[in-house]
Amino acid sequence: MSDRWDLVALRQGAAVALVFAVPFSIAARLIHDDNPNSSAIVPLVLAAVVGFVLGAGVAAWRQRSQTPLSHGIVAAVGTYAVVQSLLVIINLVRGADIRWFAIFFNLTVTLAAGCMGGLLGMALQRQGLEPRR
Repeated sequence: MSDRWDLVALRQGAAVALVFAVPFSIAARLIHDDNPNSSAIVPLVLAAVVGFVLGAGVAAWRQRSQTPLSHGIVAAVGTYAVVQSLLVIINLVRGADIRWFAIFFNLTVTLAAGCMGGLLGMALQRQGLEPRR
């Protein structure tokens, strides 16, 4: 498994996504729960998508196994899946509704962000921009 996946790069990409995407996602969700028509939701969601692109880009750029697109997708989707799983468990314990359609729709958006980040990381590598090791 270590030949296919650069675990250090995946951890670095996931850390960036956690820092830059997850807080915006949670803020958007909290605002939506209070006021579904708030104008603050769209900028927060876009910031979260950018955060997932950044995390995926870091994973794709830092990896050494010549699979930047895969690393970008796994970093973004993996981070989203872990955080969403925790939020679903919390909602189940609280007895709150689980919005499955929203979860899977957002997963699709996160997958696209992972692809974009993977392509950006690949472009950086092809331009000869190597990360410091």
